[in-house]
Amino acid sequence: MEEPDDAYIIKSNPIVLRCKAMPAMQIFFKCNGEWVHQNEHVSEESMDETTGLKVREVFINVTRQQVEDFHGPEDYWCQCVAWSHLGTSKSRKASVRIAYLRKNFEQDPQGKEVPIEGMIVLHCRPPEGVPAAEVEWLKNEEPIDSNLDENIDTRADHNLIIRQARLSDSGNYTCMAANIVAKRRSMSATVVVYVNGGWSSWTEWSNCNARCGRGWQKRSRTCTNPAPLNGGAFCEGMSVQKISCTSLCPVDGNWEVWSEWSVCSPECEHLRVRECVAPPPRNGGKYCEGLSQESENCTEGLCIQDIENASDIALYSGLGAAVIAVAVLVVGVTVYRRSQSEYGVDVIDSSALTGGFQTFNFKTVRQGNSLLLNSSMQPDLTVSRTYSGPICLQDPMDKELMTESSLFNPLSDIKVKVQSSFMVSLGVTERAEYHGKAHSGTFPHENSRGFGTIHARSKATYIQNLSSISTKSELKTTAIFGHLGGRLVIPNTGVSLLIPHGAIPEESSWEIYLAINQRESSLQPDGTDVLLGPEVSCGPSDASVSTPFALTIPHCAELNSEHWNIHLKKRTQQGKWEEVMSVEEETTSCYCLLDPYACHILLNSFGTYALIGEPISDCAVRQLKVAVFGCMSCNSLDYNLRVYCMDNTPCAFQEVASDEKLHGGHLLEEPKLLHFKGNTFSLQISVLDIPPFLWRIKPFTACQEVPFSRVWCSNQQPLHCAFSLERYTPATTQLSCKICVRQVKGHEQILQIQTSILENERETIAFFAHDDSNFPAQMGPKAFKIPYSIRQRICATFDTPSAKGKDWQMLAQKNSINRNLSYFATQSSPSAVILDLWEARHQHDGDLDSLACALEEIGRTHSKIPNITETEIEEPDFNYSRQNGL
Repeated sequence: MEEPDDAYIIKSNPIVLRCKAMPAMQIFFKCNGEWVHQNEHVSEESMDETTGLKVREVFINVTRQQVEDFHGPEDYWCQCVAWSHLGTSKSRKASVRIAYLRKNFEQDPQGKEVPIEGMIVLHCRPPEGVPAAEVEWLKNEEPIDSNLDENIDTRADHNLIIRQARLSDSGNYTCMAANIVAKRRSMSATVVVYVNGGWSSWTEWSNCNARCGRGWQKRSRTCTNPAPLNGGAFCEGMSVQKISCTSLCPVDGNWEVWSEWSVCSPECEHLRVRECVAPPPRNGGKYCEGLSQESENCTEGLCIQDIENASDIALYSGLGAAVIAVAVLVVGVTVYRRSQSEYGVDVIDSSALTGGFQTFNFKTVRQGNSLLLNSSMQPDLTVSRTYSGPICLQDPMDKELMTESSLFNPLSDIKVKVQSSFMVSLGVTERAEYHGKAHSGTFPHENSRGFGTIHARSKATYIQNLSSISTKSELKTTAIFGHLGGRLVIPNTGVSLLIPHGAIPEESSWEIYLAINQRESSLQPDGTDVLLGPEVSCGPSDASVSTPFALTIPHCAELNSEHWNIHLKKRTQQGKWEEVMSVEEETTSCYCLLDPYACHILLNSFGTYALIGEPISDCAVRQLKVAVFGCMSCNSLDYNLRVYCMDNTPCAFQEVASDEKLHGGHLLEEPKLLHFKGNTFSLQISVLDIPPFLWRIKPFTACQEVPFSRVWCSNQQPLHCAFSLERYTPATTQLSCKICVRQVKGHEQILQIQTSILENERETIAFFAHDDSNFPAQMGPKAFKIPYSIRQRICATFDTPSAKGKDWQMLAQKNSINRNLSYFATQSSPSAVILDLWEARHQHDGDLDSLACALEEIGRTHSKIPNITETEIEEPDFNYSRQNGL
């Protein structure tokens, strides 16, 4: 009626085997072929109500010890045997086993990163156990029911199969094994379903940005179809395309000259007409304003219809002619007397320039203003030899001093028009004449330092001595760097080189140099292209770094992508220049980040590099720094003012300051910034408000004009104009005046000069906001603002893909790096390269607070960098980091 069942012993609890038979006289158990003792049996009898026969039921206990002591060829088994008057009956053999489940899985599932719609297979082999364990899968601690999701299959040999991955399938997966003894959990496997970025469709081409002439059109696309998610790859290729375009210039209409008056009509009126055809309006230009027809009385009111006697016409005509003749005579006499009384000097001739100066002979007509010219005689200022800068007119006794300077070497093929002071006061400003090709300047080919206009609260904060200026021999610096990296700086030039940690192999040391080209550049820009900064070399050229280094080059362009197209060029071993990239271009070979006054470039190879600017509109602005220097001349009564217009880069200013130091010059006023547009208009420099009874300026030098091409194509060479002032008496020791520098139809700057010409009373003016001459090279951790231990933690955090998108791309965005992200995606550690770029941009301020705030905004950190305890920072970095505010 009932046979014993297979049983499992759990821990140390015995199991009970049951056997029931009818009709039965006796029932005994036999285990492993041996009869179980009668005393170990528990027997119960009952009567079957239906048949009236006797039913016997027997129980025995089997302990863990009994099973463990059995060492047979098969499992421990038991069988019951029943006897009756009808004979003997045996039951099935019931096996008894000890139940267990081991702790360790034979195979844990492994984490995966799969693209969307890819297949996910997670393998799981549960621990060995008796009875065999059953497997269940959990996702984020919730059971997975494959019956509810056709995309998931858990039936194949305990494995989890997701046929087509979805974004919702990202999560932590756990394999759960269980039997009657225990449950076991596998290690969790993180599955990240990522989406590679895809380009959207191109937008329509924009309108030509130039209303007239040459310009450009652009179209763009975004990496949003789809956007990269969960660490997916960023789109490859360019996000912006530009093409050049040419717009027809609108021509406004203009009236032709009036026609002759028509014959006087009977109504005493005559007519004249004109047409809008000189030229007619074209390409959307404006039509002429005004009337196309005029009429007026042709008898001056003496219409014949109103004159009773026609013979009176002759009388009226004669009277009118007499009045007109008298009026003309009076006006002529008045004009003649005025011209004779106002102009007291006539120009006899003009002489050739000798030694860089031009002199004039004057014939006195009468007592009067000795500085005014007779308007009837124009001076001939076109000479056979001229100079690269505006002509500097001084007395012959000043020639020896001035010609010794390298600033006054003559060049040919340039004509300069010089205006006198009264022309400026009357507002007469003509465009300068320019003939021939402008040559490069005659200044020493040395680079110098200058910043943008420093907004000091007072001139007192700008005081420093000229002794801080570097000499020519210091425009190259070298140092030996190892695996820890470092920073190389050419003092007071804005040029620096950052070698990241790990860029140089371990146990290696390289001698790295950084230099600024002091000779005339071999790079000759095409057309109106401009060399925006110094030509910088770094090396050794045959060395190869494992991670990009950062090269910082200052520039003088006012950044605007609609006005400038900026290129990076490199000089080959053959001495030719080849383009590396356009700053707006998407590339993975290098990276350029433009700040207002410097360009930070990430490179993998050393060499010679330069920035070239291509103006794409007349509104392109080249920033010039205007500085005024002064010194006494050989004549004790004379004082020389020298005005320089140079690129707004530290290198250009250092060149001028160094040369002035050699020649005894002193900076008289804080330099100012001039925005010089590429609109072909010339530059004017003039001296104003000279004390009339204390000083006088040499004739014809109050205003000087420089052609546009000489300024725009200066190729990093400073422009120079000299003014010579003379004291009336040696007792005059103070000089006050104004220097006006302006572009015709453009920006203007006024420099107020207030100085003493005596050496011991003169107030000196400083040159540099950041004097880095004391630290040309820094090696190891001290060269970096971010301690190495903190840098490692940041990289470990942001290089790891995150389901919320909080990875290195967010770090780049918070540091204003929004372009060409594909470059960073190709690096082994994108976060490390982004931090290297941050180090290059913040070498002077080291604004760690802003970096910490950016990290907190992302949400991956819980405290600012300055709050990190000392024990978390490596000992070699701690002293330096504490000095920098950490």
